[in-house]
Amino acid sequence: MEKIFVLLRLLVLLQAATTGAAAVGEGLINVARLKMFVDDLPDMPRLQGFRVRDGELLPGNLTIGMYEKSWIFHRDLPPTRVFAYGTSRAAATVPGPTIEALAGVATHITWLNHLPTNHILPWDPSIPSPLSSSSPPISGVPAVTHLHGGVHPPAGDGNSLAWFTHNFSSTGPAFSSPTSYYPNHQPPGNLWYHDHVLGLTRLNLLAGLLAAFVLHSPPLESPLCLPSGPSFDRHLILFDRSFSSDGSLFLNSTGNNPSIHPQWQPEYFGSAIIVNGKAWPRLRVRRRRYRFRIINASNARFFRLSLSNGLRFLHVGSDSTYLRRPVPSRNFLLSPSEIADVIIDFADSAAGDRSAVLLNDAPYPFPSGDPVDEFNGKVMKFVISRRLGERDPSRLPARLPGPPPPTAAEASAARRRYIVLYEYESDTGEPTHLYINGRSFEDPVTETPTAGASEEWQVINLTEDNHPLHIHLAPFVVLEQREIVAVDEFKKCMMRINDAEGCHVQNHAGGRTDPVPAHEQGWKNVFKMRPGFMTRILVRFAMLPSGEPYLFDATAEPGYVYHCHILDHEDNMMMRPLKLQP
Repeated sequence: MEKIFVLLRLLVLLQAATTGAAAVGEGLINVARLKMFVDDLPDMPRLQGFRVRDGELLPGNLTIGMYEKSWIFHRDLPPTRVFAYGTSRAAATVPGPTIEALAGVATHITWLNHLPTNHILPWDPSIPSPLSSSSPPISGVPAVTHLHGGVHPPAGDGNSLAWFTHNFSSTGPAFSSPTSYYPNHQPPGNLWYHDHVLGLTRLNLLAGLLAAFVLHSPPLESPLCLPSGPSFDRHLILFDRSFSSDGSLFLNSTGNNPSIHPQWQPEYFGSAIIVNGKAWPRLRVRRRRYRFRIINASNARFFRLSLSNGLRFLHVGSDSTYLRRPVPSRNFLLSPSEIADVIIDFADSAAGDRSAVLLNDAPYPFPSGDPVDEFNGKVMKFVISRRLGERDPSRLPARLPGPPPPTAAEASAARRRYIVLYEYESDTGEPTHLYINGRSFEDPVTETPTAGASEEWQVINLTEDNHPLHIHLAPFVVLEQREIVAVDEFKKCMMRINDAEGCHVQNHAGGRTDPVPAHEQGWKNVFKMRPGFMTRILVRFAMLPSGEPYLFDATAEPGYVYHCHILDHEDNMMMRPLKLQP
C-alpha cells in the first residue's frame, strides 16, 4: 500500500511539473553534428544607463522587458524557444543588452514581465517557488532581476520574493515596484544582471534571462589607455546548453531522487559551450591588444581557461572592481557568476599563427567530476590576422585603480562568524538538498551585520563540491584558505550538533594553506569555497573605496541575501537572508 501511495504521489508531482510546459523534443541532439567555429561572435546591443542634456550628465531611465521568442544558437540548429531581455520582443537577445552606466550617475530601470502563462522548461513542484507554493496558483512565469555586484538599496536588489508576473497579475510578498534604482556610487567595473526568483533561478537563467552591465569612469579609466572601443573591448558571456532534436533547450525531466524531487538534479551541464548566444563562435582579431570582460553565466559549469597557442592573459580586474596591478596568467579558473577582466595581446602570437582556440579543462562537477571532452573542452576560436606590425595605441599600465585592501585595524575590529556549507543525501547517496548553517532560506535571518561595519566570515565547506559563494551588496577580500584536518570526524560532529566551536573547529582548521591566486586578491563579490577547507574572508558592509556609510538606507526591507551561485544549489536551498542593522 505504501509503495502504491509513493507511486501515485510521484505521478501527481510529475504531472504538476510538466503541465503547460513546452514538450521537450524527442532525443538529445548529438553535438558532433554541429561544426565548431562557423558562427561569428555576436556583440550584444548596448544601452546607455545615463542621459546627456546640454552637456550635463543626468540619471538614465530605461525600460527593459522579458520576452519569449526564438533564438538561433548555431547555424545548423532549428530556432530555440527562449526567454530574453530587450527593449522590445524584436530587439530582445540572449544574452540581453549590455547596459553601460557611469560611476556616480544613477540608472533607473523599469523591468516588465511579458513572459508566457507557462514555463518553457520542466519545473520541480517539490522545490519551494512561486509556482509550487502560491495559493491560489499564480498565472504566468514569475521573474525579478538582480544586478550582480551592484551597491544599491534593498528594494531594487531583485530579492527572490520580489517577483511579479505579466501585467503584475501576481506579485511576491517582497514586491514593491517594477522600477529599480541603481545609484552607481561604486568603483568602475564589470557587473551582470539576471533573474533571481526563489526556486526558479536555474530555469529562468537557463531559458536566457542574463546580460552584462558595465560601470565606466572616464576620468579614472581614460588615462590607463587600455584597449577600448566596441572592436577591441568585448564581453564574452560563457554558458553551456543542451538541445533536443527539435532545437528546444534540453533540461532533464526526471531527478536523481524522483520520489523526493521529481525533476531537480544537483547540477546542470550542457553539451554545447555558448559564447554571447552562439555555440563555439569565432572572432577575427588583429595582431594587437584586446580587452575581454569574461562572465561565467553557467548554471554549474566551471571554466579553466587557456589559449591553444600559449598566449597569456593579463588580468586587470576581478568581479566588479579593478585590481591594484596587472597580473599575468597562462590559465585561470572561473566559477559560475565570476568575472575576469583580461587583456590578450595577439601581437605576441608567432608569425605563422593563424588562430588560437580558447580552451577549457575544468572537470564537471568541479573539482572531482568528469574530464572535459572535445566539445566542452573548447570555447571559441580567435582567427588571427596575417598582417604583422599592427598599430596599437593601447598600453599596459603598471598600476590600476583598484580599491586599497582593508587595513589591519579594520580586520582586527571585525566581528567573526562561521558560515558552514552542508549537503544532505538520500539513502542511495544522491543529494537531496543543500543548506547554509543547517538552515533553509525560509528560516529566520541569523546574519545581521551592522551597516558600516566589517565582519570576518569563516566559511567551512563540508561538501565535496566547490561552491562559489556570492554576497549581495557587500564586497570582500579573501584572507586565507586553510585545509580542515580530520575532516570526516569534524563533519560527523557538525552534522549532529551544527556548532563549529562545539566541534572544536580550532583543532581541525590547522591544515595546509593554499595561496589565493594573485588575480583574485582584490575586492570580490564571489569566491570559490574549496571542499574540505575553511576560507576566511573580510566582508565590508560599507562603501568602496572609502569605507564610509552607504548613501541609502541599507537596513530597509526586504534586506539582501547570500548564496551559492551554482544555481541548482541556490534553488534547493543554499541561500540565506542577510539583514543589515543600524
